Amino acid sequence: MTAIDPDIPLDITEASPITLGPWALVWRKFKRHRLAYFSGIVVLFIYAVAIFGEFLTPADPLKTSTRSTFAPPQGIHLFVTEADGSRRFQLHAKGLTMKLDKVAMRRTYEPNENKIIPLGFFVRGYEYKILGLFPSRTHLFGPTKPRDTVYFWGADRLGRDLMSRIIIGTRVSMSIGLVGVLVSLVVGVLLGGVSGYYGGWADTLIQRLIEFLRSIPTIPLWMGLAAAIPLDWPPLRTYFVVTIIVSMIGWTSLAREVRGKFLSLRNEDFITAARLDGLNDAEVIVKHMVPSFSSHIIASLTLAVPLMILAETSLSFLGIGLQPPIVSWGTLLKEAQNIRSIIEAPWLLIAPGTTIVLAVLALNFLGDGLRDAADPQAH
Repeated sequence: MTAIDPDIPLDITEASPITLGPWALVWRKFKRHRLAYFSGIVVLFIYAVAIFGEFLTPADPLKTSTRSTFAPPQGIHLFVTEADGSRRFQLHAKGLTMKLDKVAMRRTYEPNENKIIPLGFFVRGYEYKILGLFPSRTHLFGPTKPRDTVYFWGADRLGRDLMSRIIIGTRVSMSIGLVGVLVSLVVGVLLGGVSGYYGGWADTLIQRLIEFLRSIPTIPLWMGLAAAIPLDWPPLRTYFVVTIIVSMIGWTSLAREVRGKFLSLRNEDFITAARLDGLNDAEVIVKHMVPSFSSHIIASLTLAVPLMILAETSLSFLGIGLQPPIVSWGTLLKEAQNIRSIIEAPWLLIAPGTTIVLAVLALNFLGDGLRDAADPQAH
């Protein structure tokens, strides 16, 4: 038997295990979902584009040019060939020469090899306000000469730069999703919480209201509500009303989820203990019931954002949502409604359509990842 030296201190304490809170566990599981993690980065990039839209636009989105109607996309070239045959590095785009086909009555464009439009970073262009506060003329990328215009994604029927208009439209379309989801969050949690917590006649009344709203065909309901918007309203007021219209249906599904959760939680031991501790109903709901499934609410709202965006796009495409001069992805898609525009300028459909698909997919993948991370039963 080995003798114990009394001069040597004994360490009889074991290393305590590392405990993580619920949000840390959700974040750890979310990071393992590679597709959702990458989609989250894409969504952050899209909202950064929405915030700093004017700085990222290569041209004035409202500037028209009758000589550039349906101008095709122009590529970026890296080297310029000198007169002696040597080549030097220079970011540039080649100008376009417009020709009128009098037989087909349409314009055609050909690259002009002799016209070089230099491109650069942090160039000067049209004046705007950073975050609506500080005036500036600096743009991230574009022609070095302010009088030049390059159509990287083509031009529309009025000769406006489509890429700049899509960037500016990101702000409206993506913010409608956020504002619409915020309205749905407040209404859905409030009515769903009252329905599930109190039950009785309040539950019956709210559930019948939800069933009535969900039974109405969506498009006719939107058309009827949008027809009530006066045509002389300013764009900001129209934007607000369209957001409310889009949110009319979105809150019903969240309210039902909140009701089901409240029904299962209201008889739990920790809720009974909170009541016995003297908390009133509002404090029980806000401090205990809602936080217990807040991660699920966040995941549900993330999945609802793309639905709001598609709803705004559908309304504007049908002509019953936002109208020019407001620029959104839906109003840009409206430019591609007729066959002639698609034949002569397919980029009017491809560019905004691809942008919408990428944004909706990224938001859906992000929502799926958050839902899986917030689900304690998911592996």
